[in-house]
Amino acid sequence: MSREAWKFVSLGLTHHPSPITYLLLALALIISLSGCGKEPLYQQESYVFGTRVEITLYGEEEERAKQLAGQVLSDFDQLHQMLHAWKPGTLSRMNEIFANAPARASIQPGMIPVIQDASLLSELSGGLFNPAIGNLIKLWGFQSDEFKPVHPDPAEIKKLLQAKPEMSDIVIEGIEFHSKNPSVRVDLGGYAKGFALDTAADYLRSQGVKNALINIGGNIIALGQHGKRPWQVGIQHPRKPGAIATLELRDGEAVGTSGDYQRYFELDGKRYCHIIDPRTGLPAQGTQAVTVLIPPGKRAGVLSDVASKPAFIAGKQGWRDELKKMDVDQAILIDDRGEVYMTPAMKKRVAFLDAGLKFHESALAE
Repeated sequence: MSREAWKFVSLGLTHHPSPITYLLLALALIISLSGCGKEPLYQQESYVFGTRVEITLYGEEEERAKQLAGQVLSDFDQLHQMLHAWKPGTLSRMNEIFANAPARASIQPGMIPVIQDASLLSELSGGLFNPAIGNLIKLWGFQSDEFKPVHPDPAEIKKLLQAKPEMSDIVIEGIEFHSKNPSVRVDLGGYAKGFALDTAADYLRSQGVKNALINIGGNIIALGQHGKRPWQVGIQHPRKPGAIATLELRDGEAVGTSGDYQRYFELDGKRYCHIIDPRTGLPAQGTQAVTVLIPPGKRAGVLSDVASKPAFIAGKQGWRDELKKMDVDQAILIDDRGEVYMTPAMKKRVAFLDAGLKFHESALAE
């Protein structure tokens, strides 16, 4: 496999690969790097946040690159333990306190900015991004490493909707926190990867790293470039193997995709994905994928993770309005028929690979 082919495969937004795929990719990496001794490219990968993670560094000596990438992956492991919604850790302990509202407990200092920022973004989205609906996500079986097709009791869904759990129910006073609503159960699955991207980018910059690419299951942030050319990534086709488009990332930009093709199940001929509409308590329908491109900024990674969720839920009728709330103007939506809607700014940046796609001209006008 050529260096260019490996780069494209490794940076694409992919389905969860099989163990054989992992072995083939590892062998491809060895072959690729052994055949290009002059190019100072180093990659290290792991499995964190329930997905494949890749750290790519350019222009660093191998030993230093190995140490830097190792530290990033170590930080990711710690964040994973802190932010996991149902396995033992900081957030799961907080959820136990929420369930016993108005019980109080001390809060880990590192969680304060996370909860505050997630609350702010939830408010900004008008509640379509709502990490407080963890009980609904659990009810649908998505708070599990392995999930089975299930139709939750409509009465249980209605009960949780009527309880109206919101991030604003969480109160932080000094070193203590509590919830005003026992139905709050925080799930940061739509925030944690983006937060980790920003954390890693800040660390690498602090160490003087100029060129790097950090990929957490398709949420990607770029530092600098790949030698004399920009970093190039692939956007996963929601219904076919491989990429539907390619995109060149500039220094500090981040890209993220929400799709119905990774965590989902099918029941009675209908697909149910893990993105729950807080208004209905049901998995969002009508959208296959939403990809957002975020310009450089302090929270580029977080926004690449968060901004696609409200747009995905709103669908083709309301996605542009949801993006405007978060000041995002570069995005793609693929509806349930596989048809493509794209903002004018994104049209200038992306190159589609599938010649059979249908584009809506009205969606491309200002």
